[in-house]
Amino acid sequence: MFINNFDPVAFEIFSYEIRWYSLSYIAGILIGWYLAKKIFIKENFKEKFDDYVTYVILGLIIGGRLGYVIFYNLEYYVNNIFDIFKIWEGGMSFHGGVIGIILASIFYSKKNNDNLFEYLDIISLVSPIGIFFGRIANFINSELYGYQTSMPWGVKFIQIDNLYRHPSQLYEAILEGILLFLILLFFWNKKNLKVPGIISALFLIIYSIFRFIIEYFRVPDEQLGYLFLKLTMGQLMSIVFLVIGLFLYYFINDVKKES
Repeated sequence: MFINNFDPVAFEIFSYEIRWYSLSYIAGILIGWYLAKKIFIKENFKEKFDDYVTYVILGLIIGGRLGYVIFYNLEYYVNNIFDIFKIWEGGMSFHGGVIGIILASIFYSKKNNDNLFEYLDIISLVSPIGIFFGRIANFINSELYGYQTSMPWGVKFIQIDNLYRHPSQLYEAILEGILLFLILLFFWNKKNLKVPGIISALFLIIYSIFRFIIEYFRVPDEQLGYLFLKLTMGQLMSIVFLVIGLFLYYFINDVKKES
């Protein structure tokens, strides 16, 4: 068993705290951007992609923050409006970030008269990298932790209590980060599956399944607890995104057959 007593602050610059959570976002974006240009993008598409990344970052941050405010803690932020802007204090929603990226991608693709999925498929491929770093940061921050366990890999989060708990953040880092990336990479290399939108659909489907399962090991958000049918907000959102992913997958396949 392991004891987690990490400091969420990586280092300080002139009394300004640089946190692991912020560094995880930076690492995920930079590594994903590099791999996208190095491996997945055609040469004539690279310049457009550089411009597109700015829209992705804005969509991710704005969507992720508003998603957390609306889905996870609306009552608090209605009474503390200015706290919405305190992103450095934490509070980002993955599903909100996805919605933000989709909206930003729709705007950018229409602006350039491009196929929306030429952008979203690439982002879907490299997103697990950012998810991996984000979940590692959650682990360091002792947040989004799991239920008590007697498993040998249980972790005691000193900042929380003296119980050994499921390291649900690491479960997510492995499944939603490493394994999801390898699965999407496998399908990307299948020539018969290189149809715009398929990778995006698979990302939504597989991520949602992984997230739904891991939520059973993770303590729900204190301010929400369990919701409809004793499901967490993360599970309910995963069901919605799973349905969207399945619809997209079958819609694209129908279009492919007709053509």
